[in-house]
Amino acid sequence: MGERDEVPDRADEVPTVSADDAPADMADKMPAQVTGQLPDRVRADLAGQVAGVPPEQVAAVARRHGVRSGQVLEAAGGVANRGFVLGEQLFLRVARPGFEADLGKETTVIPVARFAGVLTPAIVEYDESRTLIDAPYVVMERVHGTEPTEVPIALAEQLARLHQVQEADLPGLPQDGGGDPWRTVSDLAARGYLDPGTANWLTGWFIRLADRFDRNEPLVLIHGDVAAHNLLATPTGELTALIDWGDTALAPRAMDFAKLPLDDVATILPHYIRCVGSATREEELAAAILWLHVEWALGKLTAAPWPGQRHWTAPPASRLLGLLKFFASGPPPPWTDLT
Repeated sequence: MGERDEVPDRADEVPTVSADDAPADMADKMPAQVTGQLPDRVRADLAGQVAGVPPEQVAAVARRHGVRSGQVLEAAGGVANRGFVLGEQLFLRVARPGFEADLGKETTVIPVARFAGVLTPAIVEYDESRTLIDAPYVVMERVHGTEPTEVPIALAEQLARLHQVQEADLPGLPQDGGGDPWRTVSDLAARGYLDPGTANWLTGWFIRLADRFDRNEPLVLIHGDVAAHNLLATPTGELTALIDWGDTALAPRAMDFAKLPLDDVATILPHYIRCVGSATREEELAAAILWLHVEWALGKLTAAPWPGQRHWTAPPASRLLGLLKFFASGPPPPWTDLT
């Protein structure tokens, strides 16, 4: 959804450009587990078995919104959707097979998030009739920006606004209460990935962390995939949008910090605490966030490598190495008290 060069007005092709609407890390979309398997729908997509969107269908949607076919550019990549720039003002996202429900969920959540004050593009049209395109699609406002090189501090305020939305405001939205880390540890030990001493130490660490936060706190609306590839920013680093709401759910708010490197979490968390008020203690939320980082790191241990992905958690060992790097670098309080 960043700035693009215009191309000649041809209806028989859709040029491809690098994506601002970047692919999500599908290994993190799955519940924390030790199977190491990718969903069949993702494997098919990676193998190129999912048919593309015919250019004439994209052109028909563009004309419907007063955009010439020469102003249409495809954003390369995208696991759940194919994305197309429609001129300067609009962006088209077409659901890939198996992800239709995610796109429909976005159309329910985005208006609520915008009402809460979250920076995210407005929906212009949602169509699941398959009249113009043989798949559900959504046309959204185009927000100009690129993936930031550093996570903007303003993200803290955006998440604080989003987390004001609770279950009563979005009945029927999927819920995610987190996994069972003790079972994950037990499974890894039984399969020979952990020695008994390490398994016992991890079990004790999860017990200590569980004593530091309320595991039954109310569920809130989370974005579900807060990572750099789903942020848009100006060249000076000012946050312009939080995009791609396909993983949104009702869940503990700590889960919205679980896909950011802990270095970034430690930077923005004090600002988040100031935004939500004194009722929230930083050490409690930090413990809940660390719980998820460790649990998901263990769940990724047996995953198959997935080369070519730019998200930091794509390699199976990245989360564990990220934890090692974070704690070896001497993190600030309260993190030093959570080990």
